[in-house]
Amino acid sequence: MTAFNTLPLSPAMLANLEQLGFASMTPIQAEALPLILQGDDLIAKAKTGSGKTVAFGLGLLHKLEPKQFALQSMILCPTRELADQVASELRRLARAMGNIKILTLCGGLPMGPQIGSLEHGAHIIVGTPGRILQHIKAGRLDFSALTTLVFDEADRMLDMGFEADINAIKERLPHQRQTLLFSATYPEQIEKLASRVQRNPKMIEIAGSEVQAQITQRLIEVEGHDKTELVKALLNKYQPESTVIFCNTRIACQQLADDLEDAGVSVVSLHGDKDQRDRDQMLVRFANKSVSVLVATDVAARGLDIKELAMVINFEVAFETEVHVHRVGRTGRAGSEGMAMTLASGNEMRRVADIEELQGYEFERLAANSLPKVAYLHLDAPMVTLSIGAGRKSKMRPGDILGALTASKEIAGKSIGKISVADRLSYVAVERKVANKALKILQNDKIKGRKLIVRMHK
Repeated sequence: MTAFNTLPLSPAMLANLEQLGFASMTPIQAEALPLILQGDDLIAKAKTGSGKTVAFGLGLLHKLEPKQFALQSMILCPTRELADQVASELRRLARAMGNIKILTLCGGLPMGPQIGSLEHGAHIIVGTPGRILQHIKAGRLDFSALTTLVFDEADRMLDMGFEADINAIKERLPHQRQTLLFSATYPEQIEKLASRVQRNPKMIEIAGSEVQAQITQRLIEVEGHDKTELVKALLNKYQPESTVIFCNTRIACQQLADDLEDAGVSVVSLHGDKDQRDRDQMLVRFANKSVSVLVATDVAARGLDIKELAMVINFEVAFETEVHVHRVGRTGRAGSEGMAMTLASGNEMRRVADIEELQGYEFERLAANSLPKVAYLHLDAPMVTLSIGAGRKSKMRPGDILGALTASKEIAGKSIGKISVADRLSYVAVERKVANKALKILQNDKIKGRKLIVRMHK
C-alpha cells in the first residue's frame, strides 16, 4: 500500500484526501500519479472502478492555478452520466483549493444554460465530444490557457462514433499540453488515436485479476426462451439488494424489464430509447437503492459506478470478451464479494469459450433445473426516492434537505440515505417505512425559505 503523502501534493490537498477517506493509493493511482505529476503524457489501460478519476483529477488539480480564471483542463467522456460523475469527484477533490469552477457540457440538455455558464468562465470543463465541438464552433471556448487534456473511457468514445468530433477538437487545442488517455481496452483504434493526440506517452496497464478474485462467476446453459424464467428464479433464490442485468439489444432490455415488473420486481430499464431526464432519474434511483434491478445495454450502462453491487446477470453473452470482463467487474468492488451469472443458449457457447480463454479459467457450471421456478416474487427496494424541484442552480445543498427532513425529529437521520443535487432537481432516498411521512414534511414545509414541488418515485 502506497500512501498519498509520498507524492508532492500540497498539505491542504493531502488533508482533504484524508477527510474523504482515501487512506492509500489504488494500483493505478500508485503507477499513474508520479508520471502525471512530472508532466508525462500517459496511456493507462484500466477498467471502471480502478480509481482512475482520482488519478487524473489529482494530477490536473495539482498544476491548476485557481487565481487564473481561464480554462486550464478539459476531460472528454463518452456519456453524460460519466461526465457528471467525473465532475462530482473533481469538486470533492478540489474542496481544499478555494473557488474552482467546474462545468459539464453534454448533449441531451438545453444549450441555453450552458451558454450562460460559459459566459462566466470555468477552470475545468467535463463533457461529451459532440456538445463540446458545438461550443467550439460557436466560438465559446478559449483554449489559450489549456494545459491538460484527458480522454476518459476512450475506447467507448470511439465505439460510439466520436472519432471525427475528437479529431476536430484536437485541431483547436494548443500543442504544448499534457494529454492523458484512459481506456478499459487497447484496440488498434486507440493506438492510432494516441499517436495523433500524444507525444511520447508512457504506458501502464492495471490487470483486472485482483478485482476478479472476489467475484463468483457461474454459467447456466439454458434455452433462449427459458432465460426470463431463470432470471426470476435467480433473483428469488439470492434476493440481491442490487442487480444489473445486461442485454445486447434495447428490445431485449425493455421486454425483460417489463416481464420482471409484472412478476413483482422493483426494476427499471436503461437503453438508447430513454430520454436524458428519464436516464438520470433511473440511475439516481438505482444508485440510492430505491430500485433493486437495473436492466441495461452496455452503452447505456457505461459510466455506471455503484460501489456495492451484489449481482451481475448476463442475460445475453457479450459479443466481445473484454466487454464481458467489464460487465462482471462492476460487482465485487472495494473488497466486497460479488456474484456474476451468465445465461448462455447453444449458439452463445462459442463466445463463452472465448471468455474462458481470456480469463484463464472455466466458469463454475450451474444446472438450470437446480433452481425452482417462481411465478411471482416480492423483490422490493429498501429505499424510496423523493425528487425536489430545485438544484445546484438554486443554491440547494444536501444539508438543506437533510435539515428539512430531520428538523421536527419525526424522522431519524439514519432513515435518510443518499442525497444527490443536480442542476435543477435534487433527489433524496429515505427508508420505505418513512417515505410517506418524508413526502408530507417536504411538501408542507419550506426549504431555504421556499415551498417546492416534491414527488415520490416508487
